[in-house]
Amino acid sequence: MRTGHSHLFIPGPTNIPEPVRQAMNVPMQDMRAADFGDLTLGLFADMKSVLRTEKGRVMFFPGSGTGAWEAAITNTLSPGDKVLMARHGQFSSLWVEMAKRLGLDVVVVDVPWGAGTPVKEFSRLLGQDREDAIKAVFVTHNETATGVTSDIAAVRRALDENFHDALLFVDGVSSVGSLDFRMDEWEVDLIVTGSQKGLMLPAGLGILGVSEKALEASRSARSRRAYFEFDDMLKMNADGYFPYTPPTQLFHGLRKSLDRIRAEGLEQVIARHHRLAEGVRRGVAAWELSLVAEHHTLYSDTVSAIRVPADVDARDVLRIAYADFNTSFGSGLGPLAGKVFRIGHLGDLNDGMCLAALSIAEMALYRAGVPIRLGSGVGAAQAWYATQADLRPMLRVAAE
Repeated sequence: MRTGHSHLFIPGPTNIPEPVRQAMNVPMQDMRAADFGDLTLGLFADMKSVLRTEKGRVMFFPGSGTGAWEAAITNTLSPGDKVLMARHGQFSSLWVEMAKRLGLDVVVVDVPWGAGTPVKEFSRLLGQDREDAIKAVFVTHNETATGVTSDIAAVRRALDENFHDALLFVDGVSSVGSLDFRMDEWEVDLIVTGSQKGLMLPAGLGILGVSEKALEASRSARSRRAYFEFDDMLKMNADGYFPYTPPTQLFHGLRKSLDRIRAEGLEQVIARHHRLAEGVRRGVAAWELSLVAEHHTLYSDTVSAIRVPADVDARDVLRIAYADFNTSFGSGLGPLAGKVFRIGHLGDLNDGMCLAALSIAEMALYRAGVPIRLGSGVGAAQAWYATQADLRPMLRVAAE
């Protein structure tokens, strides 16, 4: 029999704050009622603040981030269109596969898992494309499988320096609401995210930020779509409604999550994620283990992918943590299966939770046969957290 709390340290779904969970515990309501927009219209405006856009439009599609990927592609591109993508992790690979299945002509740049988006190679290919045959450039902002964050601003510079007019698509599923993201400043045309990570909700909402340039492209794109039609969604959204049944309880939760982000301050949220992630990384370094990310400039502040020694199976670490310590860590995906386990450190998280994650990971690693000194990682993280100012103001909304 298990006692106490189960510990969730995967990179999504993330922990749901209790006020957010309670906010979703409401009776069903009429999605066509005259006052339904009182709930939804403010969500569009406040989500724009999280995406840092004044010019873009926000859409909520019932579904996941993967559904939002499909909506972005099918509304703005046509079968046979050439697009530029990098493949350097599980989720960037899945995005490539979707683009191919939807009939796009995909130029794929393969780089090692642990590298970021190859900006120099993108720039070279864009420079060679004198006819602007490449219609879109796709970038995975935060590759969840490898714990790598890519430089979106650098990709925008590559487009501008080559005077290229391609749309810029960004997968922000594990970055929005946790890492620095600037839709307007970086001139991102499609940003895709989901409800279950930095927004601290259950899975079920695919969220898009769409530029005017992307909306213009949608008016002539020839890909087939029905459920994901931008035009249908925007017409109904204008008054706070949806063309089909929306997940109303998630909207109530999103209202509370956005209130919490606003109360803490988006800059403070981003700074908190960096501070907490750095403590985890110092713990990993104290174990004398390495991260998958191949350079410190690529380290993700939402997830750390940790390599285990060659004679240890990371799946044993995961099994021990779950069976013996009631704790879930992220598994290694694709070619990293058995070689890596992942600690998710995003969303509703604090110093003590990160120390618990490191403590349990240490015990699981030790039992799996990794010769580490118990307490070493926790101590390194403690030394970091104890000397860092907590930048978060009181979350007044938590008790509301």
